[in-house]
Amino acid sequence: MQPVLPPQGPSPRGQLRLVVGSALRQPGALPALQSTRLLDRVRERIRGLHYSRRTELAYLHWIKGYIRFHGIRHPAEMGGPEVEAFLTWLADARGVSASTHRQALSALVFLYAKVLQLELPWLQAIGRPRAQRRLPVVLSHEEVAAVLAGLEGLMALFGRLLYGTGLRIHEAANLRVKDLDFDHRALVVRQGKGGKDRVLMLPQVLVPNLKAHLKSVHALWLQDVQEGRAGVFMPDALERKYPRAGASWPWFWVFPQATHSVDPSTGVVRRHHLHEDSFQRAFKRAVMAAHITKPATPHTLRHSFATHLLQAGYDIRTVQELLGHNDVATTMIYTHVLRLGGGAVCSPLDRMTGFARSE
Repeated sequence: MQPVLPPQGPSPRGQLRLVVGSALRQPGALPALQSTRLLDRVRERIRGLHYSRRTELAYLHWIKGYIRFHGIRHPAEMGGPEVEAFLTWLADARGVSASTHRQALSALVFLYAKVLQLELPWLQAIGRPRAQRRLPVVLSHEEVAAVLAGLEGLMALFGRLLYGTGLRIHEAANLRVKDLDFDHRALVVRQGKGGKDRVLMLPQVLVPNLKAHLKSVHALWLQDVQEGRAGVFMPDALERKYPRAGASWPWFWVFPQATHSVDPSTGVVRRHHLHEDSFQRAFKRAVMAAHITKPATPHTLRHSFATHLLQAGYDIRTVQELLGHNDVATTMIYTHVLRLGGGAVCSPLDRMTGFARSE
């Protein structure tokens, strides 16, 4: 059975450096696992090390795909050649990107080093694709306005928040009521990429819309409380420390789903946050309606946010902090975008006087 590719997980390159580096250093013994089934042991180890929920889902996906690819063989019976065969199949037959390839490898390294706790003499011999440096897709101010105008209702508010703050789509979806500070016009991102918190400006133009939106959200929360529903998802450590916090208003989602669904990690029926796919579909329709030919995705709003700030004269360090980048070199990619097209070198054709400008 062929595994289905998952959505891009969090920081595959950074996660690979972390997992491979720790595997090569051979750290001290990890706590014994209590679970008996392999995938339950993977979950237990991931949660014990406080990895994000997105990382858990991504790692489980690749580990299950690896096992299925080799005919449901137990990973302890396999090693380097089988890992290489699976990764080669992903690259050749499935045509995955370099970042997806690295994510799959980091999942398997985690499995062998942290769960099975086996030696990895074959690790250095595993091929790793080189990442191709690509410039981000950036929309002009006019294009952003056209796309946002094509979104309606909740999706319009969500899209304007993405562009107005530079949030990643999963960061916006995971916002809690307590993360909005209207008095200081601030928005707090909790446990963003790399597990870091950061503070962003809250666009003044969105304040009335967000306040009105929260009134309707409060009605959903009150309905859940009156029906005795389980509280919203809470990180494991907070769930244990504050078991009733998930049912409180401050921890409720800013963008909750309209219906309830089963929490795959616990089997509990509760209200989850807005599914990212819902906005991605709405965004795609808005891009098409605006007749934009660029391969724009919701993440393009983040790229456009950064580029437009630099165009407005904000310094690179400020933009780095707003985006939550560890390394300013990551943010520097947007300066390359600024040097493209009309904002860069003047074409010699435009300097020639023998050609009339086309009207």
